[in-house]
Amino acid sequence: MRLMLQVRDDNAAAFEELVLRYQQRLVALLGHMVYGADLAEDLAQEVFMRIYRARKTYQPAAKFSTWCFRIAQNVASNALRSKNRRREYHVAKDAASDSRIGNIEELAVAQSGAQPTRQLDRLEKAEMVRTAIAALGERQRMALLLSKFEGQSYAEIAETMGLSLQATKSLLSRARVNLKSLLEPYMDQGELPADDVAKL
Repeated sequence: MRLMLQVRDDNAAAFEELVLRYQQRLVALLGHMVYGADLAEDLAQEVFMRIYRARKTYQPAAKFSTWCFRIAQNVASNALRSKNRRREYHVAKDAASDSRIGNIEELAVAQSGAQPTRQLDRLEKAEMVRTAIAALGERQRMALLLSKFEGQSYAEIAETMGLSLQATKSLLSRARVNLKSLLEPYMDQGELPADDVAKL
């Protein structure tokens, strides 16, 4: 928030610092939303351009990260609208360099509801969770990512996504149920998640 107030006052160094602090988080979040590393990088730049253009109207009523991720959600939604005409999802292949692979592994086991009967390697597990997350509807996916990877509270997710607190809780609950149903067959028998199970 302090940095953004400096950016609002046209402090170029503060904007550079803001980009350094948030770029990796934005690229990771957007990467899970649009499933393309190059596209995620481009969209992160678009988010920063929008932040810079809107700097004069910034009001520190909420955490900067909440405002930033709301812009990211809008940017990702616009990108997905054009991408969804082809209904293509590309899973990032470079899972080994994903610093959040541990979180993805935990999510796979937690959402499956049981210890897997198959021994899965880390990369296989991470890619399967990415595939399952890709099968969630856009709003469920965003809410889940903000909760699991950004550690946002229900209230912060509600503010980021422009929802009521109750709607946010309901959205996250449905996302977890759908993710579990997508992951269970894979964790037990190795069956790939259906691509359209949870497009809600």
